[in-house]
Amino acid sequence: MALKSLLFVSLLVAVAAAPVAEAQLGSIFNLIRIQGNLFCTANGNMGVNGTATPVFPNAPVQLQCGAGNVISSATTDSAGLFSILLDPLQFLLSSLLTNCNLVVNTPLSTCNSGLPSSGALLSPLRLIGNTLQGPLHITNIIPAAFVFLPHL
Repeated sequence: MALKSLLFVSLLVAVAAAPVAEAQLGSIFNLIRIQGNLFCTANGNMGVNGTATPVFPNAPVQLQCGAGNVISSATTDSAGLFSILLDPLQFLLSSLLTNCNLVVNTPLSTCNSGLPSSGALLSPLRLIGNTLQGPLHITNIIPAAFVFLPHL
């Protein structure tokens, strides 16, 4: 009888602890993803040619918050794509969207000699929604629109 009581108490403890464990593990499966495509144009955005617009490969893209603090960075691939993953436990989404920007300090002349050799591209962030990929809950953010700043 003592063994049945011990088993019953153990089962109750396991059931009671399950929501706590799930809540703690749930945060492990959340991500913030900032991704976009950088183009080799005067403002870093897709041009009038649409998908025929040349891309900006190998460009460092920085996520800067506050007074220019670099929080994370990525480098565009050969297709001009970049992706930055963040832990939502370390960043408030509202703060990212209002206090952070994507910055490209690499001169535009790197991808096209006819473009400026100084200045930077800057874009605020825009939330586009959430997706589920298996157990992952991903908050998706993109550049709102890059603008060229002659001196940053």
